[in-house]
Amino acid sequence: MKSNATTVEEYLQGLPADRRAAISAVRQVILANLPKGYVECIGYGMIGYVVPHRLYPAGYHCDPKLPLPFANLASQKNHMAVYLMAVYGDPATEQWFRRAWQADTGKKPDMGKCCVRFKKLEDVPLAVIGQVIARVPVKEYITRYEKLIAAVKPRPRSKAKKSRTAERTTHPPKKNSRKES
Repeated sequence: MKSNATTVEEYLQGLPADRRAAISAVRQVILANLPKGYVECIGYGMIGYVVPHRLYPAGYHCDPKLPLPFANLASQKNHMAVYLMAVYGDPATEQWFRRAWQADTGKKPDMGKCCVRFKKLEDVPLAVIGQVIARVPVKEYITRYEKLIAAVKPRPRSKAKKSRTAERTTHPPKKNSRKES
C-alpha cells in the first residue's frame, strides 16, 4: 500500500497498531545498524534509507533526481517488507543473508530479488536484519552499485516489428456459417 506520508512519523501513524509496532521494531534495528552516511527518508511511498546526493550526486540511475536507494521498509496490502538492495546486487551477500535467516528462523526467507516479506514481527530475525544493514558501508555500496550498472549492457533497440497482419499467413476470409435471412 503506497502511502502519501511525507515524514516517517506520519507514515508510522498511518499504520494499524500491530503493523506500526512491527515496522517500528524493524526500523529501530535498521537505524541502530545503519552505517554513517545513509539517511532515512520517505521514498516510493515507504520508509527509505538512501545515499544522499551530497555523497553520490549521480543519484539513482532510473531517476537521477532521486537519491541512491539502499533499503526500504513498508507495509503492503498482504504483508510487510524490507527491501535490501545490497542483497540484490551482491550474490555473496545474498547467500550469506539467506543462510543466516534460515539458521535463525528455521525457515527460508519469503524473498524476491531484494524484497523480504513477512506477516508478523516474530517471523523476522532482527539480528540478521541488523547485520546485513551494517555489512555495507556507503563507499562500498556506491562501488558495488557502479560496478553493477557498468556491467549491465544497454539493450539494443529492436527493429521495427512487423505488423500483426503481415506475420499471419494469409487465408481467405471465412464465410459466415449462419444463414442470412
